[in-house]
Amino acid sequence: MTVRALAANWSALPPVVAGTTLRSGGADDLPAPPKLLQQVHGNRVVEYSDLTTDAAAEADAIIARQPGQICVVKTADCLPVLLSTDSGDVIAAVHAGWRGMAAGVIEATIEQMAVEPATLMAWLGPAISAQNFEVGDEVRQAFGDHHRHDLAFFEPNARGRWQADLYELARARLMRSGVWRVSGGGWCTFADPARFYSYRRDGGTGRLLSFIYRKP
Repeated sequence: MTVRALAANWSALPPVVAGTTLRSGGADDLPAPPKLLQQVHGNRVVEYSDLTTDAAAEADAIIARQPGQICVVKTADCLPVLLSTDSGDVIAAVHAGWRGMAAGVIEATIEQMAVEPATLMAWLGPAISAQNFEVGDEVRQAFGDHHRHDLAFFEPNARGRWQADLYELARARLMRSGVWRVSGGGWCTFADPARFYSYRRDGGTGRLLSFIYRKP
């Protein structure tokens, strides 16, 4: 892969190209300009074939079913989740910040892909780590209201708040949805300014692009 990016380390077949661009660039190396979403931290999922070039769709996940269609989401601490069947005939990119994840954007994407979840694999791109992601009671409760098991992924800190683990929250939701092959994770956008943008670290900043497509 010539894109200046972290490549997804999973078992998708070679026609599937996936990863996350770095601060050093990479978007210009994609085979075509991607159609970008207007991400709103919700759970709406759109099909690539329904998008127009006139305006960005308000959504936080995109699904493609044809070769050459590039699914992209933008992040700068939120978690990008890429999904693919083994052959890459159905692929998706998900913007999974805490609000969207709590609202079920991962589950909504898997449902709309309309394939057997066991045939899917997922890759978790760079996001803020639990060590650097402090949240309040309302965030923990939003996940606990959905599934009490998710409360285990919040560690109390000395300030009376919580350190939230987006990676483990996503893994739990994927596995409960039947997606057992989950790779990636382990980076921290906040702690690695040389490679990653981070909104919590820098305030106004650029965005990483997490992408997936199948070569014709």
